[in-house]
Amino acid sequence: MSPASVEEPVAPYDAAVDRLNGLIQPADAPRDRRAGAIRRRAVRRLERLRRFLAYLGDPQDAYPVVHVAGTSGKGSTSAAIAGILGAGGYRVGLHTSPYLQVATEKLQLDGDLIAGGAFAELVDDLLDAAARWTRHEGEPDLPSYGDVWTALTTSWFARERVEVAVIEVGAGGRFDPTNVVHPAVAVVTTIGLDHTATLGETIGEIAWHKAGIVKGGAPVVTGVSEAAALAPIVAEAAASGAPLVKVAQGRTFEVVETLPGGTRWRELTEGHGRGSIYETGLAGGIQALNAALAVATVRQMGNCGFAVGESAAREGLRQARLPGRFEMMPEENPNRIVLDGAHNPQKVAALMADLDGVLAQAAPVRPVVVLGALDGKDLGAMVELVLPFAAVLVLTVPRVLGKRGADPADLVAAASRGGFSGRKFVAVEPVRALDLALDAAEKVGAPLLVTGSLYLVGNVRGRWYADEQIVRQRTPWPMAAAPPPAPAPSGRAPER
Repeated sequence: MSPASVEEPVAPYDAAVDRLNGLIQPADAPRDRRAGAIRRRAVRRLERLRRFLAYLGDPQDAYPVVHVAGTSGKGSTSAAIAGILGAGGYRVGLHTSPYLQVATEKLQLDGDLIAGGAFAELVDDLLDAAARWTRHEGEPDLPSYGDVWTALTTSWFARERVEVAVIEVGAGGRFDPTNVVHPAVAVVTTIGLDHTATLGETIGEIAWHKAGIVKGGAPVVTGVSEAAALAPIVAEAAASGAPLVKVAQGRTFEVVETLPGGTRWRELTEGHGRGSIYETGLAGGIQALNAALAVATVRQMGNCGFAVGESAAREGLRQARLPGRFEMMPEENPNRIVLDGAHNPQKVAALMADLDGVLAQAAPVRPVVVLGALDGKDLGAMVELVLPFAAVLVLTVPRVLGKRGADPADLVAAASRGGFSGRKFVAVEPVRALDLALDAAEKVGAPLLVTGSLYLVGNVRGRWYADEQIVRQRTPWPMAAAPPPAPAPSGRAPER
């Protein structure tokens, strides 16, 4: 990393984030929350966004796109796809959502986050263009926060002349702002119950939303296997003339080993013959599915001219990383500290299934768990899954603009209903909750797990990786900043 990038001022970045955050509606803003009203607003918003992008020159059409939706695993799968294509020598843009700590995490080029200064200029340009367009169209309001992010993403990738972009859906798919793209390959990772207030309360309803990214006959790669979830994807693929590629554990791949630093998995060939072994830099058994989806997706991209050799695929998977997903913190401590943004029962179940293997303790000790979730999540199911593995619970509230955190009293009640007999603490502020948990873990010699929300992970991760340094060094894993120079003996400033 060059000294210039480390010394880049962050004030312009901060001002740009403030401008963007000004578009976020408060969590308690009055709005019709009935399903029909939500859908009508979503349809109007997409139509409006398409008009705005046309005003910008349709940047979303300037490069091939891999569009990735799913309840769980879409961020990790997106990172793995981008890693493989990058290792294959292509200029790759990656958009993930949400960001954990800093907004620049959402815009990556060949593994580097967008520079803070470039981000500030991009935001200023786009918001100025949005203001001009709004006046020209006679619209009463600027485009929404999510719409502006889609415009930022697609415009920056066009400016940077990426050869291919990997774009993760925010939520759902059919009415998500990112669904203005026309994918070269569409990916639907998994389907589970999440965002039920907006996507529906059944697996079939949620799958219908995810299947909405399928279009134009582009191949579809999916890890969905449950019949009720798969049916809408099959129907959408058939209607658009899209070939469907199914990836499934036990049929197309198997997990070999789950380690603290990654996951090894084996590809299964037709007839269940054992094929190549791959390794991904992301830990957890679910990462085998995500990696297998990424390999299958890149093979489909080969039909679009993006050939990637086997060695590049292996290297891309080994190098793929994503913060806040079964992530070990660099604590100088014999007990491991893990951050994982498992924010629905499906993700929590996968996390718990792999916990002992990834912690890799000679004599397993139940961890101290910091748990916080957003309002509207299935708190009972999430807490029930955590309880058998927790020695101590520290319950808190994730902090994010425009969304409500779940009341920790509801988490306490769920733990009591589940018969949890260990100690429980409540600390509303996430940083205070982390301090309590670190102290408890040290006293009992236990590992520490922070989970329940990606936003919660982002609230506490700065203890190890400072926000400012992430922006300056353009990586979620910055090196520690050098201490300031000591004053000269005379009290004068040091020579330069």
